[in-house]
Amino acid sequence: MAENGKTILLIEDEEVIRELYAEVLRDAGYKVIEARDGDAGLKRALGDEWDIMLLDIMLPGSDGLQILKYIKENERLKVKPVILLTNLGNETIIKEAFTKGADAYLIKSEITPDKIVTEVGNYLK
Repeated sequence: MAENGKTILLIEDEEVIRELYAEVLRDAGYKVIEARDGDAGLKRALGDEWDIMLLDIMLPGSDGLQILKYIKENERLKVKPVILLTNLGNETIIKEAFTKGADAYLIKSEITPDKIVTEVGNYLK
């Protein structure tokens, strides 16, 4: 598929999942920047150019909700969509995520990699 010029910042500590998501997103024509923990992810979020963030909540270092809060308080970055990817279906955490500015909240065990590509596409239109 043709390069669509959009860049995804993927912050996920589980290597198998990160590699799988990165592969399907690249196959769909996206550029993917990967980070394996919260601190590296936040550094990439601040230093790299990206169009949308896929963010795990449970991360070593800064967790996903801390990163989300920081991104949404940043003048330059707050307009960029952030999709949380997690296995936490806890309603309190989901509510907190949306309060902090999450654009979407996807439960990893309930979605296919193809569905992630679809969701990303929807937010980048």
